[in-house]
Amino acid sequence: MAHFDVVVCGLGVMGSAAVHQLARRGERVLGLERHVPGHDRGSSHGHTRIIRLGYFEHPSYVPLLRRAYALWRELEIASGQALLHTTGIAEIGPPDGPLVTGTLDSTRLHGLRHEVLAAGELMQRLPAFNLPADYVAVLQPDGGFLAAEPSIAAMLELAATAGATIRSGETVQAVEPRAGGVRVVTDRGTIEAGAAIVTAGAWTKSLLPELALPLRVTREVMAWFAPHAPLATDGFPVFILESRHGMHYGIPPQPGGDGGIKIAKHHHRDETVDPDTCDRAVTAADEALIRPVIAEHLPTANGRMLAAKTCLYTMTPDSDFLIDRLPGAPAIIVASPCSGHGFKFAPVIGEILADLATTGGTRHDISRFGLARFT
Repeated sequence: MAHFDVVVCGLGVMGSAAVHQLARRGERVLGLERHVPGHDRGSSHGHTRIIRLGYFEHPSYVPLLRRAYALWRELEIASGQALLHTTGIAEIGPPDGPLVTGTLDSTRLHGLRHEVLAAGELMQRLPAFNLPADYVAVLQPDGGFLAAEPSIAAMLELAATAGATIRSGETVQAVEPRAGGVRVVTDRGTIEAGAAIVTAGAWTKSLLPELALPLRVTREVMAWFAPHAPLATDGFPVFILESRHGMHYGIPPQPGGDGGIKIAKHHHRDETVDPDTCDRAVTAADEALIRPVIAEHLPTANGRMLAAKTCLYTMTPDSDFLIDRLPGAPAIIVASPCSGHGFKFAPVIGEILADLATTGGTRHDISRFGLARFT
């Protein structure tokens, strides 16, 4: 029977980050993935993810983001790859809406670089936008996007080089506490370890059925559209736009890509699904939830849809992350640091999970993310 210091169950971006952090500390770590790392059935694919510092969700995330930025840059140096691309970010909406007010709360509290523009001022600078006169935009120069699948590959490659064992196509069936550690049962056999980290995303509840986790899996859609003309002459930022159509985000066309701008509606239909049986085909009805905001507020981008994919959010009731030890089983750590806004945090979450698995605590403030808040 194989024995490891730590077994990580699920190698999306969070599990990959945990394996990387554990391996670089010299731990005997095994990473297990039921599909292939970077697959398109979970929450970590889709070419790009937004990263930003001023955080409308809550100011308490900003210290974690500062650490995440530093670790992303370390990962770039170690891997020799460009993963974090700085374009600036424009967060646009009504001045009293949650996007603008929340972003300003975070930026002002933490002294982050930002600029506030009226709608007319933003449209002078970025004529591709068409906005109501009362809208405002918060611009942050540190915003940008991350290369999604290459980030996972870089973490796992570095982890393997540092001695980690990575096994794909292996399904975890059970994670059981044992005296002095855990037992992980897969479709290939049984593994003993000192600790287990469950980063299974949408499959977390099925992997830990004895724990009443209040997690809900939702189906999301991201699409790429062909602009009628260049969006800007000297670069276009990533953006989040709150409007009567909901909250949408966009990532500009990438060099070497197909020229499409990525646009999606945050929380799409907010429909709860089973990750094993949900419909992954993108329909005209899905496009209809994205197209109106483009036509009204970014008409230059209102060309044909070039591609579209589904992904999954794993939501907590309050949309904050979940990172904690299981009650009565401290060697099992569950991490669902997502709720639709987690990817950017991956390196610091990996650091936190490695801390918990090896020392029992972490210097990072994760008090907001405990299980006790649901009981």
